[in-house]
Amino acid sequence: MLSRLFRLRRSAALAVCAVPVLGLFAVAVFAPLPFVVAQPGLTADVLGERDGKAVIAVSGAPARQTTGQLRMTTIQATGPSTTVNLPELLDNWFDASRAVLPKEAVYSSGGTDKEIEQHNLEEMAKSQSTAAQAALGYLRKDPKDVKVELNLADVGGPSAGLLFSLGIVDKLDGDGSGGDLTGGRTIAGTGTIDADGAVGAVGGVALKTQAARRDGASVFLVPKAECSDARSELPDGLQLVPVTSLTDAVDALRALNRGEPAPSC
Repeated sequence: MLSRLFRLRRSAALAVCAVPVLGLFAVAVFAPLPFVVAQPGLTADVLGERDGKAVIAVSGAPARQTTGQLRMTTIQATGPSTTVNLPELLDNWFDASRAVLPKEAVYSSGGTDKEIEQHNLEEMAKSQSTAAQAALGYLRKDPKDVKVELNLADVGGPSAGLLFSLGIVDKLDGDGSGGDLTGGRTIAGTGTIDADGAVGAVGGVALKTQAARRDGASVFLVPKAECSDARSELPDGLQLVPVTSLTDAVDALRALNRGEPAPSC
């Protein structure tokens, strides 16, 4: 009898303890987590037009008529103030077309949604200015004589720098021997660039490759340090070309135009 009573009391004690434990688990499941959900975003041809205006406008030097496309790529992510809970995280974790990323990796500047949007637009403006410096420096043209205006102000962040520089090179010099730098292909890519033409990593490249292939690209220029990430979800029919500089990128595209092998991840 005493043994049976002990077992009943022990069961009752366990049942009482189970209520707060389950309650805590329920709170954890639906609590906001410091992650964002990202997916392939838009791409834009820097050799084309945006809202009726040329993305790259050159004055002070003849601009070439180009064929082919140079598409900068983006990711689309949930906003910094958007909450993501555990069920949502798990739903997206196993979806190859989406990625779960630490919030700080996407919104490193912190702040409110409006502050982050403004920061990203400022980063894009800086990226455009630096891309022009890098391209004109590569071509050995004096920025006092040649002016470049870039019109893609509604996309934030610095990751289009490499593609802007390539677009300027193609507009002014093509492949250096009378042809287009693209070879008539649709080329896509990503990467920051500094005034000396060095290419930097950006993040989200596995999603950007999907956006690139979706929009017709056959070649994707990727910062060399991010080759493994780019390969992780690489779409069929998309060739990865690793680059560390603007010179690397131009040389690789020229090699492809000549039917020669380009570097590969």
